[in-house]
Amino acid sequence: MEAVYIDKNSSLVEACRKGSRKAQFDLYKLYAKAMYNVSVRILNDEAEAEDVLQEAFLDAFTRISDFRQETTFGLWLKQIVINRSINYLRKRKVELVSVDDVEVADEAPEDLMSQQLQAEEIRRAMMLLPDGYRVVLSLYLLEGYDHEEIAHILQVSEATSRSQYMRGKKKLVEILEKRGIAR
Repeated sequence: MEAVYIDKNSSLVEACRKGSRKAQFDLYKLYAKAMYNVSVRILNDEAEAEDVLQEAFLDAFTRISDFRQETTFGLWLKQIVINRSINYLRKRKVELVSVDDVEVADEAPEDLMSQQLQAEEIRRAMMLLPDGYRVVLSLYLLEGYDHEEIAHILQVSEATSRSQYMRGKKKLVEILEKRGIAR
């Protein structure tokens, strides 16, 4: 059985294809805040996130004819935002440490997630993480990508993605413990 995606904004997408500036503005209003949040979580820089947001929408509206509606417009746009954010990180020359030769142990139980921590405190702590850790944690925990997808997006091995996730999670717990939030 083939999955069928019903995009409630398909009429706006169709109007964009016909060149409607109003439809573009309406889509922008619908998605700008969420897409900005995705970008700022990856980049940890509000100004760069704003740049990514503008470039992503420009890119989406320029390439709207390429959108095949196999998914929702929002998911398609989110992938553009994530890719552009990753490209901004690469421009900063962020390098993820390769640990292809290191075996990664099975993940421990998600004790951090089982605790009742406030989202804002975790967000602040995540912003203190090095870019590599923060990006992998954001993509895995917040955006729902698996390690194979993250490896493809970041152009690293799955082992690197997993190790960055484990190290990032450990560092996040340390930061939260220092602030008296965890344990």
